[in-house]
Amino acid sequence: MKIITWNCNMAFRRKAAAILAERPDVLIVPECEHPDKLRFDASVPPATSVVWQGTNPNKGLGVFSYGSYSLRLLDLHNLAFRTVLPLQVNGPVGSFTLLAIWANHPADRDGAYVTQIWKALQHYPASLLAAPVVLAGDFNSNAIWDRPRRVGNHSDVVRHLAERGIHSAYHRHYQQLHGQEQHPTWYMYRHADKPYHLDYCFASQALLDQLQHVEICDPDKWLRHSDHVPVMVSFADILSS
Repeated sequence: MKIITWNCNMAFRRKAAAILAERPDVLIVPECEHPDKLRFDASVPPATSVVWQGTNPNKGLGVFSYGSYSLRLLDLHNLAFRTVLPLQVNGPVGSFTLLAIWANHPADRDGAYVTQIWKALQHYPASLLAAPVVLAGDFNSNAIWDRPRRVGNHSDVVRHLAERGIHSAYHRHYQQLHGQEQHPTWYMYRHADKPYHLDYCFASQALLDQLQHVEICDPDKWLRHSDHVPVMVSFADILSS
């Protein structure tokens, strides 16, 4: 099973062929236009499921499944956290919960970015994080920006997940510490000298035990398309139903 998260920096319809060449089973696309605007030529593989949320039809959160995978938005989704999407993913050997994330809600003056994730984790029932579960997307956060007295900062989210046996696949695979990542996922203004790590795929231990590969893609290839590069995470397909 291959999960890819990639903030496409809008106009996904013109960029889909590049990311779909990587053959994701589940693709999370922040800054994606509404599906009604997506028109692809015959060379682009069709999705089996599409879930989209946003207030701007040109710039929302799109989640796509391919092949034998399908998606269902859970009824408990709260629009207060519009682009933190609780989904059920069904695959060839079982199902898991996915929280697809684009942490971006400028209208929330109490916390527009990672605080959105924190609030969602406090709101939803604890059972939502029961294994197997994946949280993936553009978190718009990093431990380097923690405000120590601010409840719900990046490290609070990481700690909350760790207490439930959920950890970043990238940090596990590359033995990295939060705030000290060696592989950026976002380049401000697409400048190579302004790199940050903002995009993540967290997974429960049952999945991390089957982690096969994590790739932070080459900026030389991807910055022509977006200011973010894709994060690709592969697991063995052994989930039980």
